[in-house]
Amino acid sequence: MDFTAARKVMVDSQVRVNDVTDRALQAALLAVPRERFLPAERAFSAYAEIEPEIAAGRRLMLARDLSKLLMALDLRTGETALAIAAPYAAAVLAEMRLKVTAQEADAAVFEVVAPALAEAGVQAVVAPFGQPSGEGYDVIVSEAAVPVRPEAWLAALKIGGRLAVVERAGPAGKAVLYVKGSSGLSRRELFDAAPPVLSELAPEPSFAL
Repeated sequence: MDFTAARKVMVDSQVRVNDVTDRALQAALLAVPRERFLPAERAFSAYAEIEPEIAAGRRLMLARDLSKLLMALDLRTGETALAIAAPYAAAVLAEMRLKVTAQEADAAVFEVVAPALAEAGVQAVVAPFGQPSGEGYDVIVSEAAVPVRPEAWLAALKIGGRLAVVERAGPAGKAVLYVKGSSGLSRRELFDAAPPVLSELAPEPSFAL
């Protein structure tokens, strides 16, 4: 399979046509080998308009949705970024010359994506998703959805920092952008999306006597 040609088709048919006009982002998507973030036997599915499985139920976000999410972050060279459950996004951010840390929680997923992250120059850590690695980030992004507002992630942003994520409590979800200001947080809804939810972040059930 000609992955380079497939990558160009993906950008032309899934990204550009969805009003993703950031040239640097388009160039990064053309450069990063998305197939390297999947097991070899599923590499062929990397550029289809689906959410291909990495391992253990974790999936890559649709290229269309991820590109719109990243464009909303107004990315700048040299910024620090934390990619939580977002290995492909981490490599795209690194290609755009951000300083990126990729955080994974599942060893099976990490085993698949670790070589590609290393090739991209991304620092990788394995830690629970509810405990962000480090703090003071300019940018945080996830390719998965969260079932509730991710307070710990928001706390890891610096003043002026941005978080882009899909919030999903049911069948449908909404991509949102948070911006952290000196007087609090702003929240803006971006578009409809429904990637798989990170079950680790679901609140503990409460029981009434």
